[in-house]
Amino acid sequence: MIGPGTGVRVYLGCGVTDMRKGIAGLSAMAQDVLRQKPAGGAVFAFRGRRGDRIKLLYWDGQGFCLYYKVLERGRFPWPNTASGSARLTSAQLAMLWEGIDWRRPDWGAPPARVG
Repeated sequence: MIGPGTGVRVYLGCGVTDMRKGIAGLSAMAQDVLRQKPAGGAVFAFRGRRGDRIKLLYWDGQGFCLYYKVLERGRFPWPNTASGSARLTSAQLAMLWEGIDWRRPDWGAPPARVG
């Protein structure tokens, strides 16, 4: 994904977001709902009702970037809370963007060798 590098702050807008919103509407949500400065360098993620669409809003220093992804199959993993926000790491954002469940990654030890 082209966009912010590692170490960026990431905020999820929990609950359902109207995916018809553009940059102005999503930046207003970042400010009013998430209580963050939209042009502060953080990434703001929003998911639609069906769960198969996600929008990321990011200020790159010159203007807002809006990333939009629609999954052909499956849903983006999302917190169960109806309102508020959640904070992610840049690694968790990368997993989210790929449709991987960032809440329960399989970081276990490799399987034991038999024989």
